[in-house]
Amino acid sequence: MILEVIGGILLLFGAGFMLIASIGVVRLPDLLMRMHASTKAGALGAGLIMLAVALIFGELAVSTRALTIIIFLLLTAPVAAHIIARAAYYVGIDLWKGTIIDELEEEINRKKLDDKEQE
Repeated sequence: MILEVIGGILLLFGAGFMLIASIGVVRLPDLLMRMHASTKAGALGAGLIMLAVALIFGELAVSTRALTIIIFLLLTAPVAAHIIARAAYYVGIDLWKGTIIDELEEEINRKKLDDKEQE
């Protein structure tokens, strides 16, 4: 009984984080911020839901699959978001007008200078 209550609480928190992620995707001003919201809150929400599934079912096979999904999400979501965001930046997406610091621009300019010097 107590595991079902904890599982229900985890389901609610997971659904809440998924809701926050979806609101972030709709409301945030640029692609990079949207990806940040969807990756962090989405992965946490899905992880909490999978943890709830593992607790509620209580079977070894289900728990193993749920934990495997959690590990897969934690390993792949941030890396995929980073690669997609970096590719989008190189393509030239528009940043939000309130963006103050652009650390990647300095690195790109430095690489361009190095490439020109090597030619």
